Amino acid sequence: MSSCNHDCGSCGSNGNCATQNEEKDARVLANTKGVKKVIGVVGGKGGVGKSLVTSLMAIQTQRLGYKAAVLDADITGPSVPKIFGITKFAEADGNSLIPYTTEKGTKVMSMNLLLQNDTDPVLWRGPVISGVVKQFWEDVQWGDVDFLFVDMPPGTGDVPMTVFQSLPVDGILVVSTPQSLVSMIVKKALKMAEMMNVPVLGMVENMRFLKCPDCGKEIPLFGGDEAVDSTALMVLERIPLDPAVAAACDAGQLEDLDTDYLAQTAKVITEAL
Repeated sequence: MSSCNHDCGSCGSNGNCATQNEEKDARVLANTKGVKKVIGVVGGKGGVGKSLVTSLMAIQTQRLGYKAAVLDADITGPSVPKIFGITKFAEADGNSLIPYTTEKGTKVMSMNLLLQNDTDPVLWRGPVISGVVKQFWEDVQWGDVDFLFVDMPPGTGDVPMTVFQSLPVDGILVVSTPQSLVSMIVKKALKMAEMMNVPVLGMVENMRFLKCPDCGKEIPLFGGDEAVDSTALMVLERIPLDPAVAAACDAGQLEDLDTDYLAQTAKVITEAL
């Protein structure tokens, strides 16, 4: 331990520090060794659709025949359980948690799986929140997972730093809307990833347009081509604001929705990694 004075007689652990650390290391290895690839989903700004993209990526990856999981790192604003229709608590196995597995096979761990009510606020400061995110990686029995998608909270604060430093992140997927304001904030997240040597896999542009239900015309929501993101980052896919997707998320039935949104992005990323 960092505060150890090497005087075991004055320590409450009674000289068992090494044994306790070895047991923890063995538990962490057992919980995470089956996870092959970790992909962070970031956006810099809130409200751009990170949780939707994270969930769709897990769903489309499952449909390609891979085993997918979601680690909901947005501790104070978790929405992944709602999207998947999860209402049960997470179960424990000794010192480890067991992620919820959906009917289609996606594994999920989120703060809302631990709260008595899904509307209960989490009134914790940054270091405590970061500690929980680390525990969601180390103390959850993930089992065999081909792709673990981490739904990040907005910003470049404690949680993204914890994820980048504590998890073996293979790359990040950036989510944005075609607005200059969002583009400016996304650049902050990109620079953070560059500073921390985390590869950027590409961008998903969300809410690009709304399709007219009568004529099928695509109506830009944030202006024309001049509103397209200016980060020079490769856009893997542009998806619309779709009322059917919103309704499926509200009903907790996104897995059951017949949609090909992000199917191509899932194919590109799974083949690249």
